[in-house]
Amino acid sequence: MRAPGAGTASLASLALLWLLGLPWTWSAAAAFGVYVGGGGWRFLRIVCKTARRDLFGLSVLIRVRLELRRHQRAGHTIPCIFQAVVRRQPERLALVDAGSGACWTFAQLDTYSNAVANLFHQLGFAPGDVVAVFLEGRPEFVGLWLGLAKAGVVAALLNVNLRREPLAFCLGTSGAKALIYGGELAAAVAEVSGQLGKSLLKFCSGDLGPEGILPDTHLLDPMLKEASTNPPAQLPGKGMDGRLFYIYTSGTTGLPKAAIVVHSRYYRIAAFGHHSYSMRTADVLYDCLPLYHSAGNIMGVGQCLIYGLTVVLRKKFSASRFWDDCVKYNCTVVQYIGEICRYLLKQPAREAEGRHRVRLAVGNGLRPAIWEEFTQRFRVRQIGEFYGATECNCSIANMDGKVGSCGFSSRILTHVYPIQLVKVNEDTMELLRDAQGLCIPCQPGEPGLLVGQINQQDPLRRFDGYVSESATSKKIAHSVFRKGDSAYLSGDVLVMDELGYMYFRDRSGDTFRWRGENVSTTEVEGVLSRLLGQTDVAVYGVAVPGTFKIQKTRLQREGFDPRQTSDRLFFLDLKQGHYLPLDEGVYTRICSGAFAL
Repeated sequence: MRAPGAGTASLASLALLWLLGLPWTWSAAAAFGVYVGGGGWRFLRIVCKTARRDLFGLSVLIRVRLELRRHQRAGHTIPCIFQAVVRRQPERLALVDAGSGACWTFAQLDTYSNAVANLFHQLGFAPGDVVAVFLEGRPEFVGLWLGLAKAGVVAALLNVNLRREPLAFCLGTSGAKALIYGGELAAAVAEVSGQLGKSLLKFCSGDLGPEGILPDTHLLDPMLKEASTNPPAQLPGKGMDGRLFYIYTSGTTGLPKAAIVVHSRYYRIAAFGHHSYSMRTADVLYDCLPLYHSAGNIMGVGQCLIYGLTVVLRKKFSASRFWDDCVKYNCTVVQYIGEICRYLLKQPAREAEGRHRVRLAVGNGLRPAIWEEFTQRFRVRQIGEFYGATECNCSIANMDGKVGSCGFSSRILTHVYPIQLVKVNEDTMELLRDAQGLCIPCQPGEPGLLVGQINQQDPLRRFDGYVSESATSKKIAHSVFRKGDSAYLSGDVLVMDELGYMYFRDRSGDTFRWRGENVSTTEVEGVLSRLLGQTDVAVYGVAVPGTFKIQKTRLQREGFDPRQTSDRLFFLDLKQGHYLPLDEGVYTRICSGAFAL
């Protein structure tokens, strides 16, 4: 391996000294001196500072690869792996609903999911069919997609915030033959009922909302009580390479896209989190993230299904209840997104924040400015910040607590995990290429687009894409690392320091951040245009002190400062539930953090 910044002088001098017949020790010493003098000391410094981190990362990579290979050879699936966990600890708590207090053992989750599998098999659903699941985060949500997977049916996990056109769009593009919705979302389903095909079967799970049962809807719970709870027969299929469910991306460049999650991808994400942060079977994980996204449903619930941890669910994050829940359920691991940490720090000190047993917080988006304040105030020993999208093949993890970093890329073992930052045109996000037509790697300190080399034969490097083939092709570039290869384009700009630590810089696409979701401005424009009689509308993100997104157009430079524009400005007052004028006083309060958007 060639040392960064060092030439070939050391090798040449070593050969020369050997030819002259000088003793080997003197030759080696002299060569070492030339090597260091030629800049090799930088590489030695990197080795000394990162060897322990990189070797631990390598051990995690090897462990996950071996586990995946074992399951692939045995023809296992996620339901098969879960069955083994159930046999080991049937009476241990699997899922706890912090909202209702409902507790499900592994045996109960297994029984419920068996009933789902047998019912849908009895109804004529075949392997490969798709059923959409539109339900708030509670144990039934997990039991439903897990049960569908036992029958070989692919679940399309719909974002519970979707309404009208986006909801109808996601349902239509999924190819679903049926929709399972929670009674609490009946009104949302009623709004799009006219746009749904007549052949779409509808099932309502849980208590009915004020609307009562919708036309042509079957009540699911009574049907499940009548269904067999025997384990369904294992169906022939693609094993770990088969489709498990669809997760809808946040729609950074338009309406949400259905990302394909195969069984090996589910396992990979959960396993990397488990081993990177040394989780244990005895851990209790607190998960208040949405289960229709991969962080909550794979990184979180995956610890339950694959490794047997107890997972405490809360369908919606509550800053005032967070630490009380952790104390009540003896949680040792919590999940977060950046906003959660900020909201918790804004809360007045409470007794529970000093009595919890949480040792590890896992998530992404924790800003460097509040990282240490969060760990010190709440006495959380380890922050497990990571970077990764549902569909990506270039996930990284901060395994050693480097403040502000979302992970690392080894400067020593560069070929073990082939990811890279490459140069792009910052305005168009177009890849820049050298004279040979290959992408140009970034040097430390240079921001670049994160890419991962694709190898469909390797479960750690494959890219399964989206239901839409055109959307899939847009995320693939060719001749990136070498001529003729393929690589996944993350769409995210990161920067790497000299030691290989990565830091999130920006997200491409016309988006803004809202309560943990990447919201497409195109989507908002469509809604506003319809409300305003199809008037042309421009929606754009602006920089608010302490958020993620920074854009570069004239409107964005003006931001939302009323002194910079003659336009009338408004903001959404969540307490009053409607928009109010934004004047200089409100602007000052928002910038100082005294007023929360």
